[in-house]
Amino acid sequence: MSYPEPHFCNIAIVDDDDAVRLALSSLLRSYGYTADAYDSAYALLAAGGLGDYHCIVTDLQMPGMSGIELLELLRRQGNQLPLILMTAFPEPALRKRALQSGASCFLSKPFEANELLRCLRQAGGADPSSPQE
Repeated sequence: MSYPEPHFCNIAIVDDDDAVRLALSSLLRSYGYTADAYDSAYALLAAGGLGDYHCIVTDLQMPGMSGIELLELLRRQGNQLPLILMTAFPEPALRKRALQSGASCFLSKPFEANELLRCLRQAGGADPSSPQE
């Protein structure tokens, strides 16, 4: 089986669930991406080096700063780094807010690996269509 070419070198994964971070890191590495995992938006921001990433994949609901709050903070700072939001609670109002705030993609958990890979390709400019739900 041939795997799609990674469109990014390094992905930041932000999720407060250890198992999700591990699973996503392993999945992305199996497709040739590199990935760093953080247990909160604050941990990602404290680490600095956002410029080292080509995309952020983050949970929507986390203690402290949510994924959408991270997205909105980055956009207010002028940072246009692609950001993919994922959630087990895909409320229409949150989906709309996320996409209007500039999320590259909005994934409902659980999702298939190919859905995440499609979002990564889309965020990298390989898919010129508008943000996907």
